[in-house]
Amino acid sequence: MMFLYSDSDPILCQSFPTFLDGTALLWFSNLPKGCISNFDEFAKLFTNHFAASKIYVRDSDYLSTIKQGQHESLKEYMTRFTEVAMQIPDLNPEVQLHAIKSGLHPGNFQKAIVVAKPKTLEEFREKATGQIEIEELREAQKNERPTKREEERPHRSINKDPKKSFKLAPKFDSYTKFNTKKKT
Repeated sequence: MMFLYSDSDPILCQSFPTFLDGTALLWFSNLPKGCISNFDEFAKLFTNHFAASKIYVRDSDYLSTIKQGQHESLKEYMTRFTEVAMQIPDLNPEVQLHAIKSGLHPGNFQKAIVVAKPKTLEEFREKATGQIEIEELREAQKNERPTKREEERPHRSINKDPKKSFKLAPKFDSYTKFNTKKKT
């Protein structure tokens, strides 16, 4: 925006601080008076000081490091992969397709993808959507099934408390007290 108004060094140096706030404004305020002779020098000082704050843009090579975890669902992997892929500018769809297929955990879906050979991301997503539905159905069925211990237990009525239904019956009619002296 500043370059639209002027290309004069003094004007650029004076107007630049009006665009600063927070730590950048504090940094500028602490500069020694008269240490800036031109805008290029000022810009270089600013850039060098805040270089660590620079937002690093990942490139398509980074996608090859994203792998599906051993116990990670396909849906979770696809979401994580897509979030990173959206941050990469001008990402080639073929590179994205290759990376997402390469990151799949070995298993039935990976084998199905090798056989199907999807040529586009849309084809891959179509196959993945079907697999995600299968995984979600299996998970739902798994949560509905009673555990083996529950199946082995005899079924009791809902109102009965298992602790109350079992009572000890005495074996004898009378018992000797512990503090009684022995008869001789």
